[in-house]
Amino acid sequence: MKKDKRTLILTTLLCLLPMLVGFAVYDRLPETMATHWGLHGEVNGWSSRAFAVFGLPLIVAALNVVMYLGLNADPKRANMSTALRLIAEWICPVASVLTGGLTIAWSLGFEMRIERIVPIFVGLMFVIVGNYMPKTKQSYTMGIRLPWTLHSEENWNRTHRLAGFLWVLGGLYFIVMSFVGWTPAGFLFPVLLMVLIPTVYSYVLHKKGI
Repeated sequence: MKKDKRTLILTTLLCLLPMLVGFAVYDRLPETMATHWGLHGEVNGWSSRAFAVFGLPLIVAALNVVMYLGLNADPKRANMSTALRLIAEWICPVASVLTGGLTIAWSLGFEMRIERIVPIFVGLMFVIVGNYMPKTKQSYTMGIRLPWTLHSEENWNRTHRLAGFLWVLGGLYFIVMSFVGWTPAGFLFPVLLMVLIPTVYSYVLHKKGI
């Protein structure tokens, strides 16, 4: 438990790290900062300097705390994959440092390939999570949590073997497409397949009594 609390403190502080960087260069940042980009790297969302520097890291830090509470409240937390729990604990601080750093660097005038960097990061996450999906056991906070996967261990295991394969493929697709270029359908359709195919497969297994 003490180790978990130390991890929570460390990850939350890392979530807030962009605040320190932003504060250090606050006077050099524009009053309105770009905080969202389209598929081709065009800016399509703006926020005030104060919200971009202080608000966004605070929101991510709050999500990190909620993640921690959810993981530790899971009655089946003993079943959690150690690797997937580690990913869940560190995804918020890594995302905060990455996105906060990109936002500040962009506003300072550095040329940043947002449309390439972010999909590569997302793709790597899909590959890593997909690799460990077949190894995870039933829990209420990780994996494909459907009534029939939670009811049947065999259904859970089969569904996660298929999902793991699809997530690795989806992650590799994201990495490749970050260099090739995106379309809205090309971005959303693979994600839908990664979610829908395992869900339908799991339901079919359930109807077969598995």
